[in-house]
Amino acid sequence: MTAFLSTVRNVSVALALAVSFSAISSTSGFAFSAEAQSMCSGDAFRLCSSEIPNIPKITACMIKQRTSLSSGCRAVMDRDLAAQKSRVAAQ
Repeated sequence: MTAFLSTVRNVSVALALAVSFSAISSTSGFAFSAEAQSMCSGDAFRLCSSEIPNIPKITACMIKQRTSLSSGCRAVMDRDLAAQKSRVAAQ
């Protein structure tokens, strides 16, 4: 029974994170690419799970924890942040 509850909890957290990243992608603020979502899910769970499902706090946590991110996650987040800054500057 404990294993079942643990599995349900893990699936719930995974869904919450997926919904959070999906919501970020659809807002006019910082938008994670699909690649960043897939590359950074593990890092988000590892480093920022206490912030789930608060989207702005997850984003802030991931940026704050940049030095602890996996290399793949860091690369796509840096690229996405640079693209976002370019869009804001163009407006």
